[in-house]
Amino acid sequence: MVAAFDFDGTLTERDTLLPFLRLVTGRRQVVAALVRNAGGLARAARARDERDVVKERVLATCLAGTPVDEAASAAARYVAGIRLRPEVVATLQTHRDAGHEVVVVSASPALYVVPAVAALGVEHVLATELEIVDGVLTGRFAGRNCRAEEKVTRLDAWLAGRDVELYAYGNSRDDAAMLARADHAVWV
Repeated sequence: MVAAFDFDGTLTERDTLLPFLRLVTGRRQVVAALVRNAGGLARAARARDERDVVKERVLATCLAGTPVDEAASAAARYVAGIRLRPEVVATLQTHRDAGHEVVVVSASPALYVVPAVAALGVEHVLATELEIVDGVLTGRFAGRNCRAEEKVTRLDAWLAGRDVELYAYGNSRDDAAMLARADHAVWV
């Protein structure tokens, strides 16, 4: 058996990306990125396929040129303050205790999702990867943003054709495809 958990809003109490960006670049830079992309954010609210474009633009504004070591250090500090949902963490632990494989599937950057869930004993993470060139973040995705149908694509690739009973936990429209793919879907 495999249990797949979304991160933001499912395992965590709220979205984690903007607070992380504030830690790395400061509030002023994040606000400037959001203002600069206000039109795209408005379009993304109506046309969900715009979300990836806007997210990448905000990431580029905030992270381009940041040494990956600096961002990883910020991530290590950041994860200690992420507020988790105790009841969902308990469910995750129940799966682990039963010997189920647990995987976190998230649109948030793997840069901080991996250390955040490692503390829960989770070794498998499918998340948005950030492009790194010469040890520096470009602010672009390395591959696709891991949301919506991409979650299923990544999960199926990770399962590599294994026939497993799949539990999935999510809280948003971006989790709907993963939940539909599951044998046991739980909306959090």
